[in-house]
Amino acid sequence: MSQFTSGFWDVYIAAISLVSIVACAVFLKLQSVRKAAEADTTGHTWDEDLAEYNNPLPRWWMWLFYVTIVFSLAYLVFYPGLGSFSGTLGWSQVKQLEEETARADARFGPIFDKFAAQEVAALAKNPAALAIGQKLFLNYCAQCHASDAGGSRGFPNLTDLEWLWGGTPEAIKTSITEGRLGVMPAWGPVLGEEGVKDVAHYVMSLSGMPADSMRIAPGKETFAKVCVACHGPEAKGNPAMGAPDLTDKVWLHGGSEPQIIESIGKGHTDQMPAQKDILSSAKIHLLTAYVYSLSGAERAPHRR
Repeated sequence: MSQFTSGFWDVYIAAISLVSIVACAVFLKLQSVRKAAEADTTGHTWDEDLAEYNNPLPRWWMWLFYVTIVFSLAYLVFYPGLGSFSGTLGWSQVKQLEEETARADARFGPIFDKFAAQEVAALAKNPAALAIGQKLFLNYCAQCHASDAGGSRGFPNLTDLEWLWGGTPEAIKTSITEGRLGVMPAWGPVLGEEGVKDVAHYVMSLSGMPADSMRIAPGKETFAKVCVACHGPEAKGNPAMGAPDLTDKVWLHGGSEPQIIESIGKGHTDQMPAQKDILSSAKIHLLTAYVYSLSGAERAPHRR
């Protein structure tokens, strides 16, 4: 890809832009020359005698085009548009974002700082704090977890008490701040098609789902050999590794037989992006309180 980062392309783009603008001006000039012969036509005729005359553009219309050409040249002088030339005003989208962010921080910073001094559990019961947390959630989290935090396949539901990495305020804050990376290995090449189905049916039986009784016993034996390291001997999961509890009916990637077989056979890689470089610690604190409040965790004991 180094050929696309060469300085040649800056010159190439600048040249193409300028040549295009000049060509438009020349073409406009050529089309604005008034012809001497009044009967000169383009040769197009409709309805036998309706001819199209080759007349120049109206003057007012022509000057509008000239104005746009002058405007485009002035724009390229003041603003970036010619390769790496940043414009005489020094404007950029990044600079504008930084300025707007600084103004917002100056205006709302004291509010965030006030809430940052309070415990997450207290903020989870504070309507004002939750209102701000909800806006943060809709801006930064709803794309994956949905606006109601109900999640979807591959994206956890944040409104229940099932937490892959723990549901304490500290664990939630760590998940938001540092992000998480969960990996389910693909066991298909190791276990084979029948072995994967055996484990799938054993796992299905753990949560009370209908399962093939002939596959449960061999599946349990295989589970004890290759799955307990992450999910535990009782299949209750391990929040330290993000390994889910397999004894409930909560399925991140779907709980049907084909979906469970796919998860075991092909594996999954799930990543929660770190927000520490995007959000301030005070905003993460408020967001933590909002997420903590969604499941009613402050009113119920943690299941894990």
